[in-house]
Amino acid sequence: MTPVKIAMLSLTHGHTRKYYQTLRDSPKLDWVAACAENEAVERLFRSTNPDVPCYRDEQEMFERHPDIEAVVLASANSRHLEQVQACAERGIHILSMKIPSFDLTEYDRMIELVERAGVVCQIELELHYNPVVHRVMKLLGDGVIGPLRAVAATNITLSPVWAFPWQGVPELSYGRRVPLAPGNPRFRGGALCDHPHIFDLIRWLTGADFQTIFAEQAPNLRTDLEVEDLLLVNGKMTDGTTFLLDPSWSRLEERLTVPGPGWEVFPKRMEVNLTLHGERGTLLVDCFGPNVYHNGAPRDRYTVQYTYFDEWIGLVDEFVDCVRNGKTPKINLRWHRRTIEAMNACYDSLDRGQPVSL
Repeated sequence: MTPVKIAMLSLTHGHTRKYYQTLRDSPKLDWVAACAENEAVERLFRSTNPDVPCYRDEQEMFERHPDIEAVVLASANSRHLEQVQACAERGIHILSMKIPSFDLTEYDRMIELVERAGVVCQIELELHYNPVVHRVMKLLGDGVIGPLRAVAATNITLSPVWAFPWQGVPELSYGRRVPLAPGNPRFRGGALCDHPHIFDLIRWLTGADFQTIFAEQAPNLRTDLEVEDLLLVNGKMTDGTTFLLDPSWSRLEERLTVPGPGWEVFPKRMEVNLTLHGERGTLLVDCFGPNVYHNGAPRDRYTVQYTYFDEWIGLVDEFVDCVRNGKTPKINLRWHRRTIEAMNACYDSLDRGQPVSL
């Protein structure tokens, strides 16, 4: 199979760093160019990737590299529509960072553009390629815990704003400036915008869509942020499964000094944990760990061979397969739209102070 000639369209999103090794090492990709937003980002990129041409203007990048077949779209959320249009007009396939758009009119325009152009648009939700999650899906399919009845899940991280300030700017993250609720000093665009994974994952685990959603915000840990960093979400799926989700930025960025010479603790940066309750048992899952525990028993566990880059390799493999063979990716714009609807319903629930039906 001929490698797909791919470029990084923007280096704004935090996940771009995770792609560098995959783009360099994958025999299925030929990394031909990148586009940075400013001089500082360009300089940093060139220092670590000297063999990849880097531009400040995406038009120049496309003109100098007319052989580009695909891009990793990694700009601020507010720029996605214009860049999807630029790619669709050139017949360029798109591997898009979360979130395509929270504005459903813009979102539907993206669907129209990519389908009319006949290009692949895959959404980067890497948990669909996580080996631990795949084991969980098999266990559920085998009926190990019986029919699924309830899901408790966390998708918590530190705040990315210290490294990627745009994620704390409502206009860039959410797309516009909307207060969380009347009289609330915070705006839409924070932790919820950063964590679509757990919303998408519960749809995959249950095979159902969201029916009702209720969200509550806690006072911010980071008082200087304009956007939310702590919230909880609960509700019910269309198959009757209930859920409780924590998509917060509740991990702290600081190192903690403890007694003892030279001892410092670096807090865990992120976690995606699941507790899945079925009619005949429970699964406890750390999506970034090697074990799935059945009923919490230390000896009753399923061990999964896992490395951090497995999910990125799987994601890229599917993207290349879709580009080369004219397939539709699992996580396409139409699939992901229901996840965006649910996340918007969370914000609507915060605004109204009551559950929202979808």
